[in-house]
Amino acid sequence: MLPHFSIVVPTYRRPAILARCLEALARLDYPHDRFEAIVVDDGGGEIEPPPASMDFALLTQTHAGPATARNTGAARARGEFLAFTDDDCRPDPGWLRAMAARIAGAPDHAIGGRTLNALPDNPYSTATQLLLDYFSGWHASHGASAFFASNNLVVPAELFRARGGFDASFRRAAGEDREFCHRWGRSGGRFTYAAEAVVRHEHHLGLRSFWRQHFTYGRGALRFHRMVAAQGPPPRTPPSFYLGLVASPLTSRARRPLVLVMLLLLAQVATASGYWREWLAPEPA
Repeated sequence: MLPHFSIVVPTYRRPAILARCLEALARLDYPHDRFEAIVVDDGGGEIEPPPASMDFALLTQTHAGPATARNTGAARARGEFLAFTDDDCRPDPGWLRAMAARIAGAPDHAIGGRTLNALPDNPYSTATQLLLDYFSGWHASHGASAFFASNNLVVPAELFRARGGFDASFRRAAGEDREFCHRWGRSGGRFTYAAEAVVRHEHHLGLRSFWRQHFTYGRGALRFHRMVAAQGPPPRTPPSFYLGLVASPLTSRARRPLVLVMLLLLAQVATASGYWREWLAPEPA
């Protein structure tokens, strides 16, 4: 029998974007009695009704961030497997079937799919996706554990709960999936990459929001590094990582590679600024 999924979608003040995500979920090529969609409204307000054909639940919570929202959804989930995506993502129709095929051979693994930038004409969105792709690939070949972003991630529900879910102290959308993957690997969990499980990320960014996003990533990175340091000396990231990251557009098929190189440089400045801002003047997240 096909596995039963609970798709958990945190959302905050983006009803129109969420509606497109739910439309994509309603078009999934997967038996509709074998999945449910759980939207967790993180204190944002009104949510448009979903397509009627889908098993759907709407939960609300006081604004506490996406990590807590995902845990809220997971606590309510009835499925054997939790499938996490975000409100600005549109899974391809074959997403759950691809995940189910991987589960057949790795039922206790964390499975990460492939996320594609749905806005190729937006250089800020393209640069951000290039950065995440590079980060994931580098960890796959150098790190003790993989890194799968929480917008395309499937885990067994029982193991997710047993290992504590996402760390609710990450109140921003920055670092909570990195910490989860690190803890999953540290506790003996294994990883499988499913390139055929595709989610399209529609994250509209401009200069100010691009800077703010990567600044926030820096703040989350400091929290993550402090947690890792409490468990022992943290591994050092070699300079070659940063050189390879900034140069990665030159070997990609993306348009305007020199623009992307400059944006990745800017992203690193923003991340460093957020990191040191958190270091010098920490505030409750």
